[in-house]
Amino acid sequence: MPGDVTSLLSAWRRGDADARDQLVRIVYPELRAMADRQLRGERANHTLQPTALVNEAYLRLSGLDRIDWQDRAHFVRMAARLMREILVDHARRRDAAKRDGGHRVTLTGLDMPAEEPGLDVMALDAALARLEQIDPDKARLVELRYFGGLTIEETAEAMALSPATVKRHWQAARAWLFDAMGDLR
Repeated sequence: MPGDVTSLLSAWRRGDADARDQLVRIVYPELRAMADRQLRGERANHTLQPTALVNEAYLRLSGLDRIDWQDRAHFVRMAARLMREILVDHARRRDAAKRDGGHRVTLTGLDMPAEEPGLDVMALDAALARLEQIDPDKARLVELRYFGGLTIEETAEAMALSPATVKRHWQAARAWLFDAMGDLR
């Protein structure tokens, strides 16, 4: 199937809208799984659903008619990057809505579970932008693992690295991001 995806990407690049539609049918389940894995790590009451994330990513991908698609791995990397951008945009809109000056109502005395503190996507994005300046390969690896939801093996394939190298780089990138995000707080 990877060969099919690569040939469909080439046809899409040449302007074949039919190839784009076939490509979407083939990769949609993978994109949906990526979105599902990504949103599982978000806070419990996140308003963006996996299907909406995939649909938004597809809309942005379909607007990239002039991109020189290299292969399936390039497509997956781009989808992961777009999902990152969508989640960051969503978080920015949510934070802007919180600052709208409206009155907040609190409910006391109710037995409700506390909201799980999700990862601050905007802080991760800022730290990832800094990492991209220092080590673009590690930043791409984080995009694929965190935003793309790829496994170590899938990331190794997408980046043409060994799984052992991906594991080492993943550990180093996570440690660096943890420190960088602590500096942003």
